[in-house]
Amino acid sequence: MRHRIHTPSFLILAVVAVAACFQMAGQSGTAQPTVTRLPGSRPEIDAANFPSLQAAFDAIPEGGGVVRLPAGTFEITEPLIVSRGDVLLTGAGTATHIVNKNEDGKPALILQHADGNSVKKDDRLWRIMLSNFRVTGNAKSGHGILAVQIQEIFLQGVTVSEHGGDGIQLDHCYEDPRVSDCLMTYNKAVGLNLLGCHDIVVSSNQFEENQDALHCLDGFNLCMTGNCVDDHLGEGVVIENTYGSVLSGNMIEECNGTAVVLDRDCYGITISANVIAHNGAGIDLRDAHGCSVSANTLTILKTNALRIGPNSGRITVTGNNISNSYVGESTVKRRVDDMAAAGITLDGASEVAIVGNSFASVRPHAVELTDNPSKRVVFSSNVLTDVSSDHGRLKDSVITNLLISQPVAKRQ
Repeated sequence: MRHRIHTPSFLILAVVAVAACFQMAGQSGTAQPTVTRLPGSRPEIDAANFPSLQAAFDAIPEGGGVVRLPAGTFEITEPLIVSRGDVLLTGAGTATHIVNKNEDGKPALILQHADGNSVKKDDRLWRIMLSNFRVTGNAKSGHGILAVQIQEIFLQGVTVSEHGGDGIQLDHCYEDPRVSDCLMTYNKAVGLNLLGCHDIVVSSNQFEENQDALHCLDGFNLCMTGNCVDDHLGEGVVIENTYGSVLSGNMIEECNGTAVVLDRDCYGITISANVIAHNGAGIDLRDAHGCSVSANTLTILKTNALRIGPNSGRITVTGNNISNSYVGESTVKRRVDDMAAAGITLDGASEVAIVGNSFASVRPHAVELTDNPSKRVVFSSNVLTDVSSDHGRLKDSVITNLLISQPVAKRQ
């Protein structure tokens, strides 16, 4: 008697499915390989798998790569060094916190070719990006982040605080440096120090209570837009020996010194559409030519909403509002002991057009002249409200079409 063997139905279905797959592969005429990794790709470096952050940085291959910084607090006593290009260092936001415990003036993080300052031009590092982490120091530490001759460097979403030197120093990072959405606070020197850079973008950052907020020295083509600068112990923005630049749409408030300084052969710079409020002084053109100051709000400045010095000329000043804290209905916001609001000072300036501005309740004068005579000034189509002014003493100048009124505001 024959015995029938009963095959389970699930095995029959599995065999049929496998056969169908082989049939489809045969019909396509192409084998279906199993791809385990994209050709040419490099594995990401997870710093959590290394004994130190420096060990993770040392593992970056010559062609560059990504280093993922985990959340955590990481104390260091010697600078972390990145000496490769085409690198992204990215963290877990401020949960990734690098703390520099060094008290010998050394930086927290150095980006630099292994040959240092002697690197040949063709060997300079390119394209390093820092993103989404926090670096803090102490009064005896050095800079927070020091980058030397890194081309197309990009910093975004980085917090740099409490260092004994600069928060961020870009030293001859000549080609297209970009700094955006960063926070630079409580550093003993400059929040962001740009030395010998060009085609620079500084956008949407916050600067708080550094010594000075930003320096741009010996460079050109700075585009500084949409930043908040507040409570600095010294100056706000200092630009020297730089040309072809724009400061626009920034809020600069409560610096003890001057909000914006142009010095040492600056030219071709526009300062426009900024709010410059309650600083020690507003804008100081110490050595600047061919520059425009337009559409700014210059309010409650202790001295010199705008000063144009003897080494400056060919300046256009138009469409600015220079005022105190008047809010209508014959009242002002500021207390009696905080009423300072200054106007324009011309200190030996020449070739200046001051046209279409509003001066309101500023002291001592809307336009104040020093003993150093200013000449060849056009003062035209300005509105002067509740002010006195020295513009009538200008020599070799054009004064015309002024609207002058004298309402006196009450003090709250």
